[in-house]
Amino acid sequence: MPSGPGPIDEGLIAEISAKVPPGVATFLLTSRSDADGILAQLRRTRAGVVQLVDAVPRDVYAALREGAPSVRLVQVIHVRDDDAVREAMEAAPHVDALLLDSGNPTLAVKELGGTGRVHDWKVSRTIRDASPVPVWLAGGLRADNVVEAIAAVEPFGLDVCSGVRTGGRLDPAKLEAYLDAITSVTDRRPPLLDA
Repeated sequence: MPSGPGPIDEGLIAEISAKVPPGVATFLLTSRSDADGILAQLRRTRAGVVQLVDAVPRDVYAALREGAPSVRLVQVIHVRDDDAVREAMEAAPHVDALLLDSGNPTLAVKELGGTGRVHDWKVSRTIRDASPVPVWLAGGLRADNVVEAIAAVEPFGLDVCSGVRTGGRLDPAKLEAYLDAITSVTDRRPPLLDA
């Protein structure tokens, strides 16, 4: 990962994947865009879901489906403008879910997550309404804005990173406040992709 807090090496990912009980999804976040490289990462880590944090050529989806048929695919769409709607609709038929984030993959050092920035939730709502697959929302979510985000987008689920960290480390108080805010409008604790 070229950006974002908390990258861990593949050895640790494999250790974590091996200890996660059945029924709990394990995610590999990868910035690779080639099928062979992603498949090799999946073999090494044994994750059950791959979150593609950068755009991939369309043929990569088919190669991943063939090479790892039991692995679910989540494509991250970086919502920078209305063009994200087109990107999402092109990816959606090939993946199991979309994740809308606030990165900027056009920079010299790509921002592919963990920016702490909020994007235009109206664009995210447009994607969510048009998507044939579940849509997860990420991008600058915190205890003080997550209720508004849920109301604006009505996502299938939420992904949080920087909004529950202090100094790059998970902050239990921020995580608790985040979950309390969500619980206030949903009456249940939500699933989290990663923290």
